[in-house]
Amino acid sequence: MAQSRAEDPRLRRLSTICLALPETARERRMSHAAFRVRSKVFAYYLHDHHGDGIVAVCCRTTRGENRQWVAARGSTFYLPAYIGPRGWGGIRLDVKPIDWREVAEFVLESYRLAAPKRLAQQAAGNARSGRVARR
Repeated sequence: MAQSRAEDPRLRRLSTICLALPETARERRMSHAAFRVRSKVFAYYLHDHHGDGIVAVCCRTTRGENRQWVAARGSTFYLPAYIGPRGWGGIRLDVKPIDWREVAEFVLESYRLAAPKRLAQQAAGNARSGRVARR
C-alpha cells in the first residue's frame, strides 16, 4: 500500500519495522493501521482509539505480560481498550523519547506469537543477524 506524504512519521517508522518481517501486510483505516502476518493481526497502530488521546503501537503478549509491563513502566506501557484484557499491550508513541529499538523488539515478539512456526523462526533468525529494521 502506498504511503501518503502527510502520514504520521511514527506510523511510517512503525510500518518500516513491521513490513520488514516475513509475509506481512498493512491495512489502513482512517487514523489506525493493522499489521498482519497472513491472516493474523500482530500489531495495531492506534491514534486516539475510542477518544483516549493516545498514539501507540499495540501488540500481542504472553499471558499476563501486558499487566507486568504496565506495573513496571506505566508511563510508557498501557492496556488498550477492548484488546488489553485479551492479552494485548501498548507502547505509547506520544511520550518522548520513543525507544524504537524497544518498539521493534515488542513488535517482533508479537509477530512470533501470531506467525506460523516457520515464519516465526525465520523472523527470529533475521533479528539475530540484524536483518530486521530496528532503527
